[in-house]
Amino acid sequence: MATSSGSKDDAAGLPKSHSKRVSRAPTMVDPGDEVGAVDSELVPSSLATIAPILRVANEVEEDNPRVAYLCRFHAFEKSHQMDPTSSGRGVRQFKTYLLHKLEKEENETYCKLASNDTKEIQKYYQNFYESNIREGQYTKKPEEMAKIYQIATVLYDVLKTVVPPAKLNDVTERYAREVEEKRQQYEHYNILPLHAIGVKPRIMEFPEIKAAIKALHITDNLPMPRLSEGRDRAAHDILDWLSSIFGFQKGNVANQREHLILLLANMDVRDRSLANYVQLNSATIQHLMDTIFKNYISWCHYLHMESNIGLPDEDKDKADTQATQQKQLIYISLYLLIWGEASNVRFMPECLCYIFHRMTDHVHKLLGVVHSDPSLGIYSLLHGDESFLKEVITPIYEVMLKEVKRNKGGKTSHSAWRNYDDLNEYFWSRKCLDIDWPFQPKKAGADFFVHANEKETPNLGRRNQVTAGKRKPKTNFVEVRTFWHLYRSFDRMWIFFILAFQAMVIIAFNGSISNLFQGDVIKYVSSIFITHGVLNFLQASMDIILSLQAWRSLRFTQILRYLLKLVAAVFWAIVLTVTYCKSWSNPTGVVRIFSHWAGDQHFETLFGYCVAIYLIPNVLAVVLFLLPSIRKSMERSNSRIVVIIMWWAQPKLYVGRGMHEDVFSLLKYTIFWILLLICKLAFSYYVEIMPLVNPTKIIMQIKVTGYEWHEFFPNVTHNMGVVIAIWTPIVLVYLMDTQIWYAIFSTIIGGIYGAFSHLGEVRTLAMLRSRFNSVHSVFSETLLPPLGNEAVIFLIYICSLKYTSVYALLTTINVVLQYDVRKNIAKFSHSWNEFVISLRTEDLISNRERDLLLVPSSSDVVSVVQWPPFLLASKIPIALDLAKDFKGKDDADLFRKITADDYMRCAVIEAYETLKEILFSLLQDGVDIKTIEYICHEVENSIHKRTFLATFQTSGLQSLSDKFEKLLNLLILKKAEGDYDDEELYKSQIINVLIDTIEIIIEDVLVNRQEVIPYRSGHKREQKFEKMNINLSQDKIWKEKVVRLHLLLTIKESAINVPMNIEARRRITFFTNSLFMNMPRAPKGQDMLSFSVLTPYYKEEIMYSEEELNKENEDGITTLFYLQKIYPDEWDNFEKRIKDSSDRKELIRQWVSYRGQTLSRTVRGMMYYRDALELQCFLDYADDNTLYNGYRTIHTNNESYKSTKEYAKALADMKFTYVVSCQIYGAQKNSRDAKDRSYASNILNLMLTYPSLRVAYIDEREVENSEKVYYSVLVKGGEKLDEEIYRIKLPGPPTEIGEGKPENQNHAIIFTRGEALQTIDMNQDNYLEEAFKMRNVLEELQRTYHGRKPTILGLREHIFTGSVSSLAWFMSNQETSFVTISQRILADPLRVRFHYGHPDIFDRLFHITRGGISKASKTINLSEDIFSGYNSTLRGGFVTHNEYIQVGKGRDVGMNQISLFEAKVANGNGEQTLSRDVYRLGRRFDFFRMLSFYFTTVGFYFSSMITVLIVYIFLYGRLYLSLSGLEKRILSDKNINPNALQEALATQSVFQLGLLLVLPMIMEIGLQRGFRSALGDLVLMQLQLAPVFFTFQLGTKAHYYGRTILHGGSKYRATGRGFVVFHAKYADNYRMYSRSHFVKALELVILLVVYQVYGTHRSSTLYMFITFSIWFLVGSWLFAPFIFNPSGFDWQKTVDDWTDWTRWMGNRGGIGVAVDKSWESWWDTEQEHLKFTNIRGRIFEVILALRFCIYQFGIVYHLHIAARNKNIMVYGVSWLVLFILFGALKTMSMGRRRFGTDFQLMFRLLKVLLALGFVSVMVVLYVLSNLTVNDMFASILAFMPTGWAILLIGQACRPCLKGMRFGAWGSLMELARAYEYVMGLLIFMPIAVLSWFPFVNEFQTRLLFNQAFSRGLQISMILAGNKASSTTPVPAAPVPPVPAAAPTST
Repeated sequence: MATSSGSKDDAAGLPKSHSKRVSRAPTMVDPGDEVGAVDSELVPSSLATIAPILRVANEVEEDNPRVAYLCRFHAFEKSHQMDPTSSGRGVRQFKTYLLHKLEKEENETYCKLASNDTKEIQKYYQNFYESNIREGQYTKKPEEMAKIYQIATVLYDVLKTVVPPAKLNDVTERYAREVEEKRQQYEHYNILPLHAIGVKPRIMEFPEIKAAIKALHITDNLPMPRLSEGRDRAAHDILDWLSSIFGFQKGNVANQREHLILLLANMDVRDRSLANYVQLNSATIQHLMDTIFKNYISWCHYLHMESNIGLPDEDKDKADTQATQQKQLIYISLYLLIWGEASNVRFMPECLCYIFHRMTDHVHKLLGVVHSDPSLGIYSLLHGDESFLKEVITPIYEVMLKEVKRNKGGKTSHSAWRNYDDLNEYFWSRKCLDIDWPFQPKKAGADFFVHANEKETPNLGRRNQVTAGKRKPKTNFVEVRTFWHLYRSFDRMWIFFILAFQAMVIIAFNGSISNLFQGDVIKYVSSIFITHGVLNFLQASMDIILSLQAWRSLRFTQILRYLLKLVAAVFWAIVLTVTYCKSWSNPTGVVRIFSHWAGDQHFETLFGYCVAIYLIPNVLAVVLFLLPSIRKSMERSNSRIVVIIMWWAQPKLYVGRGMHEDVFSLLKYTIFWILLLICKLAFSYYVEIMPLVNPTKIIMQIKVTGYEWHEFFPNVTHNMGVVIAIWTPIVLVYLMDTQIWYAIFSTIIGGIYGAFSHLGEVRTLAMLRSRFNSVHSVFSETLLPPLGNEAVIFLIYICSLKYTSVYALLTTINVVLQYDVRKNIAKFSHSWNEFVISLRTEDLISNRERDLLLVPSSSDVVSVVQWPPFLLASKIPIALDLAKDFKGKDDADLFRKITADDYMRCAVIEAYETLKEILFSLLQDGVDIKTIEYICHEVENSIHKRTFLATFQTSGLQSLSDKFEKLLNLLILKKAEGDYDDEELYKSQIINVLIDTIEIIIEDVLVNRQEVIPYRSGHKREQKFEKMNINLSQDKIWKEKVVRLHLLLTIKESAINVPMNIEARRRITFFTNSLFMNMPRAPKGQDMLSFSVLTPYYKEEIMYSEEELNKENEDGITTLFYLQKIYPDEWDNFEKRIKDSSDRKELIRQWVSYRGQTLSRTVRGMMYYRDALELQCFLDYADDNTLYNGYRTIHTNNESYKSTKEYAKALADMKFTYVVSCQIYGAQKNSRDAKDRSYASNILNLMLTYPSLRVAYIDEREVENSEKVYYSVLVKGGEKLDEEIYRIKLPGPPTEIGEGKPENQNHAIIFTRGEALQTIDMNQDNYLEEAFKMRNVLEELQRTYHGRKPTILGLREHIFTGSVSSLAWFMSNQETSFVTISQRILADPLRVRFHYGHPDIFDRLFHITRGGISKASKTINLSEDIFSGYNSTLRGGFVTHNEYIQVGKGRDVGMNQISLFEAKVANGNGEQTLSRDVYRLGRRFDFFRMLSFYFTTVGFYFSSMITVLIVYIFLYGRLYLSLSGLEKRILSDKNINPNALQEALATQSVFQLGLLLVLPMIMEIGLQRGFRSALGDLVLMQLQLAPVFFTFQLGTKAHYYGRTILHGGSKYRATGRGFVVFHAKYADNYRMYSRSHFVKALELVILLVVYQVYGTHRSSTLYMFITFSIWFLVGSWLFAPFIFNPSGFDWQKTVDDWTDWTRWMGNRGGIGVAVDKSWESWWDTEQEHLKFTNIRGRIFEVILALRFCIYQFGIVYHLHIAARNKNIMVYGVSWLVLFILFGALKTMSMGRRRFGTDFQLMFRLLKVLLALGFVSVMVVLYVLSNLTVNDMFASILAFMPTGWAILLIGQACRPCLKGMRFGAWGSLMELARAYEYVMGLLIFMPIAVLSWFPFVNEFQTRLLFNQAFSRGLQISMILAGNKASSTTPVPAAPVPPVPAAAPTST
């Protein structure tokens, strides 16, 4: 027995003292029967150091249980020492569990090697060393040795606690010393085992790797810091040296060491010969320097200071010297080390530049020192390896944390705290150089850290207790919540549209365009310059007002510019107005007033001069616009003279300088917008403005006297109220309809670009068949590298030889080229076959389809091209029929018929030659072979002499073919091995068939049959064909030939429909089509750019468990059963594939998971990159024998194959890295929740399945005083568990600073490698055939586009969830058009494509030095992805779009999930509108590019909101006209044409229906699948109510976009992925859509009803159309959630939904009550945006609520009881009635509370009295005051909106009401509840009525789901009914779960 002392009581058992220290707790989670290593993964974070001990215990347990027990006991003792009181989280439970296990093992284990524990563990340790370590270094791989050394180290630690020092023998101590000495050489590594000795992976033999390592190891001349004991600290390389100086963490150093080595190696080996490869090229290091430090150098120039990376003069003359390379590598290494440990500071690139600048100052001082100096290591002496973290990064992190706390979870205004951008932009001024270095946060001079007005608080030791304090000002920009940002950011656009509108209105009112230069029209039009001046004044005012809170951070010159801009705007507004007014000879009105200001001078020409001077800046801007290169140079210049010149036009800013395109690109998008604006303005003039001119003139002349309500302004002239009501919707339509014109133009231009890009050229299988003969050639021209230098030199050598003739030379060259072509065809066949096999592995095709699609993988003697069998299907049977039925005598006619079809010719020749080869290889007897040779000779000779018909009888060929078919069937047949009887039977069957075949040839086919008899005369029948090699069937190549020949002979039907699966067809046709598209040619493996893929993951599904697959829903249907019915062909293929598999359950889990939006699907797809790279590298470097013998068919023991395969794998390691950032993986491993542990287990399984997969996570650990520390950790899969590679400590929890997803990406990006980085979400997929093109697309980063290289490569996506339901199909079409045609035109010609969260590829080095691949500020960067595109463009980046490669992506498929997604995107666009990025892009783009930017980003959402607003303004205008009586008076005028008033409004109705937004979808479908299919899809979408869906989502966009800008409240909304189509309860739908849709729709209903009742209508078809469109919008908003809700009209579910809703409405709320449990909790949550909004938001809400009062004001004057009295007292009396009603309701409420429980009789009496009083009053009014029933209903229409207005105003004034007495807030809540009941009932009634009819539910099901779903649903209903019949009633309409996943085959 082990003890801590190792005394003589070794076998005495577990000491009682140990067992009593820990109190037993029954709360420990027992792992049960999970994996044996589970205890090591459940270690609490505060005891993380004992996890390796428990892992070792699990490793050695099978070999020696007693040693495992001793390890666990050591772990228990260590845990008790670390936390004696068990105060840490989960420690007590864990120790109790471990104690139970130890007590159990104490009695069950025993010593196997010795008599006691002391000797046992020593003996085991010695045996372990001798069997694993002594010789292992020469035989085992580094990763195996790393694990062995780790086990040995832990065993020795355990041994020291068990064995007293005196009992340690010498052998054990010697072994332990050797382990300790070599342990550092065998640590777990990522890609490069840099310290390993002995057997090394192939990658370490690459010369480029060796050269990079060698360059970094040159440290002899560097001054070394001295340790405290007086000796120099050792530094193995430059990074070690920097770490010893500045105190970088070991994990960071190791990570960046590998990172830098791979970067140098990959860049240096490109286009370089491997011969004599000794050292790095100096140009490589210089190129890496230029790439990494481009931003730093730009920053230095911007601040007018020298950079610290310039080489001294003496080094510049010796640029290739070793010393120069060393200095460059020191700079690069230092920056990477800073970046690798910067944590959240990585989002602040200029802050990193500042840190680097300061630290290089210190490096320069060091390099000037000759001898080592103790002071050199001043950083590391403070905090050791964490000095840099604690002294540099942590102070900045604490500033960020302090600012984020002011954010209050996104509820505070952006202007109240500094985000990442504010903090980073602090370093854009020289003020940052005043910060003391090293950082001294508590020093007053460091204003970045402590503000002068901020109270310092003592540090209590807890990082999370950072006080908020008083805030510092914003930097350069303030994100104020206001719509004025749209005007401020895009002022030029608004000014243009306003001026154009003004000019068109003036022209229209003065006749027509032809009158422009006649009379005073031009003078009227010139008033637009005054408007321009006023708008400029507005812009200048906005600049000052919206940036006030940043003034303290602005430079004086910036403030001066703002003030001067305002003064100039005021000056010009006054001057232009005065001079314009004075230019009129007889001014009137306002013009007359301003003309008096100027006195009596004559100003007619002065106005023209003023305008000319005023326009000078605009003229200069136009000139510079036409000369973009000059403008770009001026903006990018840091010259003080140029800065002064540009100061007025554009203030100096670090980003956004020189974003101008080349002249050709500028010309393209300028023409686009000029044509668009011409069409838009012409349409607006002739359709919107002109029809209203004459009616407006007439209206302004009509005198209205008889109003039908109390008119406050009865004497107003020209009926301005009427004019405003008519013109306001037109003005809004005018401002919005540019979005429609953009949709039209982008569709046309995008279609043209797509056609010229060869999209859709191969879109069907018929097109594929017709062009397949050229596929291999275009494959060679695109996906295969060009001829290498060796081949070119060989051709030159051939040409230099002496030839007798030119023909001989050309023949020789042709032979060489044919040899290269043959190699390329072989490479194509291998790639094509791997593609086909991947389709089979994914179960998209069957075994038969696979065989039909495969190309022979091995080189053959066949003289024709061996096409895939699906092209040759039925060709042999047809040829046989042609020969059999041929009646002619001339061979030429028969051969002409056969060769007319090239595929038939190839099939016949291949079949003959293959059959010949098979027979010769099968037979071994000489006579048999001679017989076959004679027959073949006769065939070939007759063909040559054209005597085939004379030599052979074609009538017997069919029977001969049948015999060959039987022979091939036998050869394919699987036979039992080792059974001699079966072997003989099998052989005899083959012999009989061969004999029969020869007899048919002799008797029925050969004409001269006697000539072959001599060959057979000496053999009896039973002796013929005795000798044959039947073992050939074991040869893969030979069997492949037999199978292929069998297919050629047996397939008698056409294979035109192969494959049958729709997804397989799509992938094959797209891949083939993409080969014909324009793409860069693929480089060789060593020359390609290295890249990484990064996937952020939080807690989504990884792989579905068996329980989830078999869990029945409410109708008894399981997910697995449903999927089997939805994907019947794929399930059938899967069943055949796993027929002999023993792990069926696991494979089924995978099959289901690969059809959902799961991480396992994403990982599988991304790992195709590695498979593709391995294959391509193999094909690039394989020798001819290996290449021609096949990638899969060659024997794996072939040395050449093994060598090439190892090289390919090593090269793939070097070029590709995949990191999944599983943020909480560490917490999931240690969680007690079974679901969390299953997530961790699934992640581990992914790492074990894919060894090259890496997982990064944030590890949280508890240390002393329960303080938490955080680490970024990278792990990989080991033998059974994960293995830690790097661990880097963080300054704090990173996700507390910014948004979750970008922070998750940021912490893991340091573990990525390469020059490119692809961002992949975890709902995406990839395909092997697309991975083949990765080399090509990476070459795009090397292309130069008009002088610059791309920084982001946009890729298209395929939405794989489109076939689940109609909603999924709508979303799929919408998303497909967005990721294809929309992105296409954004990239070219508009040049405004950004990054949209798609699988784009980033120039990694560009972005990691400029803030990363996303922005992460809380709330404002909610749509983090697009901000990376903004940032890239602002910093000089360039974004392209490439459509020859695609990645799969899943989308939400349920109504609620889609709405959440749309809400999230709308929130994000609202935040973008407020952001500095949008402001800077809008202000610094040229005019036309700015238009493109606006209408493709925030402008689309603003236009959506305007569209909804138009409806309201139109109806409220009509409400005003009808209730006031103005409409009746105006329409009664005979000069008014009512149709003219409606025509101009027709455009907005079309937009409401969303028809024009479908145009891009139709164009893209037409391009890719044909326009017939596109038109069919359009019709089908209308039938499936797509307009209803898109109109509903229009409301979602408008609501959330507007609310975000006004009040905030944007947040990430988890939409849920996977199987998410289910029946949503009525209460769920009500909660989700009540405020965004239902309330707004009911308001429109009231408007329409009131206008219908009180309006004056004339017969007008156009007017009816407009009204119908509004009713359509109302219906869509009210009932779309129920139409698209599965089983939404099922009666039983409807009843259950009503019961659930009423229960929810009645439940009381309170603290902790969820919103789905109580209406009160939900109602309180719905007002959350008002709790935190500012005073402007509250005032705006109150003003908007006042619109509901117009109903009461207008309707009360139309009541019969009012008797046409127009006195204001009528309105006052209506309010008195309203207050009486409210009083009665309040009395009822108070009575219920006071008497409802204890005094029921009193309460009933109160209700009776109130009822009698109400009836009495009604009777009196009816008798005495002419009250009518109509008045009753009219009063409801009047008072209901007023009550809602009171409710809204009360909510806006919540703080005041909650502080009042008398229960004001409670009364408001009860009023709200009453309204909710009424609204809920009104919406529910139609649903209940429709649910009564069963056919409605069936119709909805057919409408909602595709054919496959409906078929599966009916089957489910039958089975569910059968199942339920024995127990419960049959459910009415079962709804099985639906996968949000792969396309179905229908």
